[in-house]
Amino acid sequence: MAQVKRVIIDADPGIDDAAAILMALASPKLQVEAITTVFGNASVEQCTRNTLLILEAAGRADIPVYQGVGRTLTYHTPFYSPHIHGDDGIGNIDAPAPTTRAQQRQAVPELIDRVLASPGEITLMAIGRQTNVALAVSIEPRFAESVAEIVVMGGSIHQPGNISPLATANIGGDPEAADAVYRSGAKVTQIGLDVCNKVEVSGEQQRRVWDSGTPAARLLQSATRFINRAYQRDNRLSNSDGVMYSDLSPMAYAIAPELFQCQDMHVRVETQGEFARGQTVADLRKNSTNAPNVSVAMDTDGDAVTELWTSLVSTI
Repeated sequence: MAQVKRVIIDADPGIDDAAAILMALASPKLQVEAITTVFGNASVEQCTRNTLLILEAAGRADIPVYQGVGRTLTYHTPFYSPHIHGDDGIGNIDAPAPTTRAQQRQAVPELIDRVLASPGEITLMAIGRQTNVALAVSIEPRFAESVAEIVVMGGSIHQPGNISPLATANIGGDPEAADAVYRSGAKVTQIGLDVCNKVEVSGEQQRRVWDSGTPAARLLQSATRFINRAYQRDNRLSNSDGVMYSDLSPMAYAIAPELFQCQDMHVRVETQGEFARGQTVADLRKNSTNAPNVSVAMDTDGDAVTELWTSLVSTI
């Protein structure tokens, strides 16, 4: 029997974060030990509230939540994504306030302590801005060598960006943080738009989840209506009743890495460019002397990924 993977999820819920978190909670292959929050799809306070709501709906309020950073690494004013995720980050569903609370401790020291207490055992799912993670690798030099893997949702090698011609939201939302993580020496895996754009949950698959009728399914169904309309408006979907939850792809990688084809390469994040700020720049030259620092997912079996998500989330 395969060993259960211990994970901490660093997220900015977010409708697609909700879909990914539920997938992780439903998988017997993952043990979610904590969730840390960061600004991104909404303010960090709102993202923390949403995280608590998701865990309560899934019956997993026992998982501790630690609120993290609300500004970028260089203290630029953050931008959010109300056009994709709604003003509340989860589709303007007017959800009641959570009955549980986040832990009093801040996310960054908690990340450091948990990773250093179990060197080589914790996989960090960084599916939002990487600001918390960048602070952890900067404050504690042993963090990068102690974390088993940092799985990043964001970036692109051959696909256009989604917040600019070249930048994706999670990387472009704090380029300095992402570059610090990529340069840290940690084992980093990028699950970006090169694969996320190939993963679309069909209407039939959604219905299988909604038909379960659980509180978690009802929460996600209500939120999904908003992101579905947003992606139809932006012409991102191949089918009008489909939906793309980008964050489910890195979670699928954590559960079933065999569904992804990855390539080791040297990647830096552009932090200075007027037009390319936030771009993940890969050195693809055959004669390059730059050592690979990131494993980048370049292809995936989209149908298998969405079926994995459906089979898991329909049980929670």
